[in-house]
Amino acid sequence: MLNFNVPVVKSTTGEPVWKVLIYDRFGQDIISPLLSVKELRDMGVTLHLLLHSDRDAIPDVPAIYFVMPTEENVDRICQDLRTQLYESYYLNFISAISRSKLEDIASAALTANTVSHVSKNKELVSYRALNRPDITDTEMETIMDTIVDSLFCFFKLDKKLRENLRDARNSLFTGDNLGTGQFSFQRPLLVLVDRNIDLATPLHHTWTYQALVHDVLDFHLNRVNLEESAAVESSPSGARPKKKNKKSYDLTTRALFVIFLFLSPFPEVAESVQQELESYRNQEDEVKRLKTIMGLEGEDEGAISMLSDNTAKLTSAVSSLPELLEKKRLIDLHTNVATAVLEHIK
Repeated sequence: MLNFNVPVVKSTTGEPVWKVLIYDRFGQDIISPLLSVKELRDMGVTLHLLLHSDRDAIPDVPAIYFVMPTEENVDRICQDLRTQLYESYYLNFISAISRSKLEDIASAALTANTVSHVSKNKELVSYRALNRPDITDTEMETIMDTIVDSLFCFFKLDKKLRENLRDARNSLFTGDNLGTGQFSFQRPLLVLVDRNIDLATPLHHTWTYQALVHDVLDFHLNRVNLEESAAVESSPSGARPKKKNKKSYDLTTRALFVIFLFLSPFPEVAESVQQELESYRNQEDEVKRLKTIMGLEGEDEGAISMLSDNTAKLTSAVSSLPELLEKKRLIDLHTNVATAVLEHIK
């Protein structure tokens, strides 16, 4: 969608096309847990705005819309077309849109002259194989037989699927050779649920870190809200507790360490975090040691060789510093979250 509905080719090294992302509240709730601002920037999204907010015209930039096909949203899209806010418009609807609303958008595009031209081509509105003047009766009958056979197969398959899904006593897989032997299997089950229902929790409700975070903490759209423990402050009237402050954390799974944590039983989380913390401290101590060695004295060949080797190591350590800081941030984050879960369990 963010690549104008064209598959992304990993081999390309060119700059991304700069674009604007427009969404409604429903689309915002879908995008925010999946993509961070940095990832949007990497995909060329320089600006992301709500559909019904006050937006300035950017006539030389394409816009990508990700909205529900409601009457209000369609009217606002038509208004954007009339005022020519953007260079081009790529519309992505979260659910199916009716024909009448599509016609409204098309009419607004034509009225606003956002369609460059309408070319008249008879082959676009007429099926040439049926309407060409030199067609013979035999060719016409062959084409009609093909159409009839295709429609018959389509409706027979539709009827079979509909009847078997509606009647639990029937089976889509009845047959003489499918009921016994190594090819026997149970009747499949199709479950249709609302997308707002977290089906994984009731089916996989175990003693895992992810399940407990979902159950006992204020968790919504991959964001958890925690209250800091209240401290005691002294005052002339006596000691009194401070007000609790709320902090929000985004629980992303971009690091392999985080994925392992989510799927681990809760008693193993503390051990895993401790291992990652020790690994971080070892890397931090190595950087400090290299900084100390860089101050060595002497001009002998051994000292110069050691200095050159340590310089390369220090350069490598400095280049990995952003990754090291991100690792420390994740360790602190999940330490706080795991501590909050433990407090609720107690």
